[in-house]
Amino acid sequence: MSVLAIDCGTTGVTALVVSEDGRVLSRGYQEFHQHFPRPGWVEHEPEEIWVAVLSSCRAALEGHAVTAVGVTDQRETAVLWDRRTLQPPRRAIVWQDRRTTALCEQLKEAGHEPRVAELTGLRLDPYFTATKLAWLREHDPRVWEGVVSGRTAIGTVDSYVIARLTAGGRHVTDASNASRTLLYDLRAGTWSDELCELFAVPRSALPEIVPSYGEVGRTDPTAFLGLDLPIAGIAGDQQAALFGQGCYDEGRSKCTYGTGSFVLVNTGGTPVLSERLLTTVAWMAPDGTLTYALEGAVFVTGAAVQWLRDGLQVIQTATEVESLARAVPDSGGVVFVPALTGLGAPHWDPDARGTVLGITRGTTRAHLARATLDAIAFEVRDVIDAMTTEAGCEVPALQVDGGASGNDLLCQLQADQLGVPVQRPEVRETTALGAAFLAGLGTGVWSSRAELVDTWRLDRRFEPTPGVREDGSHARWARAVERSKGWAAEG
Repeated sequence: MSVLAIDCGTTGVTALVVSEDGRVLSRGYQEFHQHFPRPGWVEHEPEEIWVAVLSSCRAALEGHAVTAVGVTDQRETAVLWDRRTLQPPRRAIVWQDRRTTALCEQLKEAGHEPRVAELTGLRLDPYFTATKLAWLREHDPRVWEGVVSGRTAIGTVDSYVIARLTAGGRHVTDASNASRTLLYDLRAGTWSDELCELFAVPRSALPEIVPSYGEVGRTDPTAFLGLDLPIAGIAGDQQAALFGQGCYDEGRSKCTYGTGSFVLVNTGGTPVLSERLLTTVAWMAPDGTLTYALEGAVFVTGAAVQWLRDGLQVIQTATEVESLARAVPDSGGVVFVPALTGLGAPHWDPDARGTVLGITRGTTRAHLARATLDAIAFEVRDVIDAMTTEAGCEVPALQVDGGASGNDLLCQLQADQLGVPVQRPEVRETTALGAAFLAGLGTGVWSSRAELVDTWRLDRRFEPTPGVREDGSHARWARAVERSKGWAAEG
């Protein structure tokens, strides 16, 4: 038996067919466009995401039969669609979008953040879905009228894709995605009437919250490649990666290097609140039991490499960054703070902007490439340091995945900065793998989490170089971060 995983990321959709022993039998991938209508704004065409789902799944399924479908997605992105036609009335507002910065400041000044943090484990930041919905209510009344009247559904990308898979038959999300919206009560495990009132979001427009594994609907053959399959796994991308890495025990942690980087540690059945990090649902079992995680979200890591490629044209492909960075022994004193969409954890400054310091006549594109990889390692270190000092979580080793985890230099830099080993699995697409594991666990392909752990295989372990963590480079990085803060507000 095999399982189909659909991973709707920020820049494209990956589909994997995963076998019973955890091997990837086939894959498909399709990019979709990024839209930047104004500085700090990021949007997607939902229909393009759906076309990419069909294209990637068609490629992955060629010659393969599957028994279930799992869906994982970029989180926090606000998507709206007509309940009858399934057509979106406007573009989706992406998690990276910063247009609600002023709204968040107003809510903070009104004294709402402590209560919001208590209920959600999150903070008032443009990152999260509810602020985007509040912006739509104020700035797009035509679309919002449809929400109020009941014609238009609200959801995140998982909800939209499942609506399309089921030809409109299901309007659902799982607890891990719901917990990222600022509308979910972390302890009650339901939508919060208090938060819906605060952001003026009709609860009736929101999806039903369902478990992260177990059948929640079936694909409609007329909508999805002629297939009638159970949809049996749903999770936000970072929680799916935690599941795919086999981090089922309290204290186990992982870092996914994607467009941004996300460090999660399993905190078991207890939500651990933190001043600088996020508390989130990791997954919900079919009986309603919640497993929680503590998360540090770094907004721009892989996107910084994409900027080198697309914005500066320093490299032609993302994979070239490693060889270019290896051409120099270090960054030559150059420090790059990739706050291209503000700073996430643990700094939380939506007005920070990208900063490059230390440029001299001797600076080359190789130094900038090396500074970019250094920055990723520094950003993740900042999050891990916050976890260990503020939340008391020990991280004896870090499991890594995502596209940039294939960069050996980055993995070594990360181990050096953390002072602990970095472990990379054979299957690096653990976000999609986690969706497959959830769907397979929900349909009996795998009988237990212990059986899933047995499928995890180590590719390489990177040991830290003694003395590097204390060499002063991180202190220089910290000074550069301070200089990047508040730039947009000052402008």
